Amino acid sequence: MPLVAYTDLPTFQRLREEGEEILDPDRASNQDIREMHIGLLNMMPDAALEATERQFFRLVGACNQIVQFHVHPFTIEGMKRSPEAQAHIAKYYESFEQIKRDGLDALIISGANVSHPRLPEEDFWQPLSEVFFWAKENVTSILCSCLATHALIQYCYGIERTRLPAKRWGVFSHKLIDRSHPLVAEINTRFDVPHSRFNEIFQSDMERHGLKVLAVSQEAGVHLAVSPDGFRIVFFQGHPEYDDISLLKEYKREILRFYRAERDDYPPFPEHYFNDVVQQILVDYEQQVRLAKQSGQRLAEFPESLVLEHIDNTWSDTAKAVFNNWLGKIYQLTHQERGLPFMDGIDPNNPLGL
Repeated sequence: MPLVAYTDLPTFQRLREEGEEILDPDRASNQDIREMHIGLLNMMPDAALEATERQFFRLVGACNQIVQFHVHPFTIEGMKRSPEAQAHIAKYYESFEQIKRDGLDALIISGANVSHPRLPEEDFWQPLSEVFFWAKENVTSILCSCLATHALIQYCYGIERTRLPAKRWGVFSHKLIDRSHPLVAEINTRFDVPHSRFNEIFQSDMERHGLKVLAVSQEAGVHLAVSPDGFRIVFFQGHPEYDDISLLKEYKREILRFYRAERDDYPPFPEHYFNDVVQQILVDYEQQVRLAKQSGQRLAEFPESLVLEHIDNTWSDTAKAVFNNWLGKIYQLTHQERGLPFMDGIDPNNPLGL
């Protein structure tokens, strides 16, 4: 399903350079293929704003090549932005008011950084709630990532997330516990997913409120679940959209925070992510960091070139398969008019007829 570069958003050119198929509007207009319009509510902080665009655009564009996808990035108030990030948003993003006027077939909501103990205390909570309220009535299916999952579950079901003793951070093995759901059709029954979070909503709480849990990790808890109707809301507690080096970038940022005395402890390794060779390289680097911090010397460059060849991506194939299933079902259910969520005859309370 090729993406259509209907604006000059730099993400489109970056994806072209990576080998993705991106259609220009003239070529797209000459193809007799149905369009689908996918919203991306990007709430990630400035450092990850454009990377998050690419990650979700890439997953959408990797799906079955029978539909033209128009992905509409937007954001909300309550997110602190640098002048550079705000300029990027002003130039390339749509407003939520425009999104509501035009309509969407599906909506993806990214994670976000938080600064308060409870989500309703965040400045973005009210604007995000307005998006939830509109999308639940007007969009065929909403897919939430990490923080968005926690926020929408609290908004819809009143379940507050629980603070973990330590950050859930790494690449974890998951197993399907419901192999019959169309969202996981033809995917591996055991697969990896990256996680990066301090909080969790537990399987028992989800199931007590009628959510259907599809994939679980013994170490990391629930990754994939859906709303009680089976499809209107898809919950990711992990980050299947991550690039192979996303956790590496997070690890580098945490080392810098330690060096700058923004955290007291040296960051642990993300679990199940670095092999023995990389761990030894990074143990050696830790000694350099500690010495530089104690002596006030300049920090030596992170040994990224020695590490990259050892970083493996063990999750993207499954992520693409789930996205393909999700968008394929939306294609079968959504009305051809963007403002209507379902074609005639579809029960919104059981859209898959399960």
